[in-house]
Amino acid sequence: MTSNEIKWLVEGYVAGTVPDYQMSAFAMAVYFKGMTTREISDLTMNMVKTGQEFDLSAINGIKVDKHSTGGVGDKVTLILAPLVASFGVPVAKMSGRGLGHTGGTIDKLESIKGYQVERSQEDFIRQVQDIGVSVIGQSDQLVKADKLLYALRDVTATVDTIPLIASSVMSKKIAAGADAILLDVTVGEGAFMKTVDEARELAQTMVDLGKAVGRKTVAVITDMSQPLGRAIGNRLEILEALEILQGQGRQDTTHFICELAQIMLGLADIEKTVEEIRKHLENGQALAKFEEMVAAQGGDLEDLYRPVNVAHVVDILAQESGVISALPAMEFGLYAMRLGAGRAVKSDDLDYETGIVFEKKVGDSVQKGEIVAKVYTNGKISSELVTEFQKYVKMNDRVQCLREIIEIIS
Repeated sequence: MTSNEIKWLVEGYVAGTVPDYQMSAFAMAVYFKGMTTREISDLTMNMVKTGQEFDLSAINGIKVDKHSTGGVGDKVTLILAPLVASFGVPVAKMSGRGLGHTGGTIDKLESIKGYQVERSQEDFIRQVQDIGVSVIGQSDQLVKADKLLYALRDVTATVDTIPLIASSVMSKKIAAGADAILLDVTVGEGAFMKTVDEARELAQTMVDLGKAVGRKTVAVITDMSQPLGRAIGNRLEILEALEILQGQGRQDTTHFICELAQIMLGLADIEKTVEEIRKHLENGQALAKFEEMVAAQGGDLEDLYRPVNVAHVVDILAQESGVISALPAMEFGLYAMRLGAGRAVKSDDLDYETGIVFEKKVGDSVQKGEIVAKVYTNGKISSELVTEFQKYVKMNDRVQCLREIIEIIS
């Protein structure tokens, strides 16, 4: 397709002169035939122009942003944004909601009483100027073409194609106005990309798109074969984020987030070691920045620290002794969704309190009868609830360790 043809198609679809059945045919053609680099770039930039573009030039310094392609138990933004901001680097971030087995940062923040995810562009910019960080929901006025096209892809089985994923992600990141972007491209059982080769292709495509429009862009390919961290569930993930922000979280999760922070700081021309970054978790600087952000956006700091409020907490016990070899992220993401922690469709209501907390992760030894996880639910307690959970936990007699960051693409 020529550049003008792509421009005509995108503008016509938003205006309503190109009908759904024609755009469906286009999406299906892309699904089977792919697109050239130039076509993907044209599609992305024409999508950007169909909505509001944020101008962050009033904020001093290099503005950095981060995006994850989706995962289970992914509370990274909750920790990473204030951690990077605690070094004086402005973080102006728009995040999305969860759907299916993947969680959404905005849903987690909304579990804090009073937290405002909808802010005007002026308030958003002013807050970043004042305290260095803000995380808000994506504006309905941002990239209108993507909103329409994604809904169409969802019902025509054309979600899982790299050109359309890349243009969807990067059109929103470019429109959001940051100078530099870190892309967390997840791969594995709980991710959209199932193989490293697929993840590498998507990562390289998005990095090339960012660079083409003058944005410093780096992608990391990260493992999502097991849930990230200990908790799945909106309120539970807030509490785990607070643990990590106080320097008390699992060491593997903490180290992973510090590595991501190191890359983001590097994009802003600030070089720090992982150890120097970790100190901001241990000395309270990152936590103070998170509390400052929550308060600035109307959140109740007393409510922030309260424990979850559910009818039942169910202990899941190990059926045998050994080493946990697998905790399938997709299965546990869907399990948590059925508890009420996620949405099967966009209109579903969430139960912010429900979810799972793992006491053991892949590579950990466990004795028969020991607690592997706790299930937080407001539903009925049944043997099926426990049996289903236990069948997903895979045991072995040897330790298997997984690397979090598989590859970096810049």
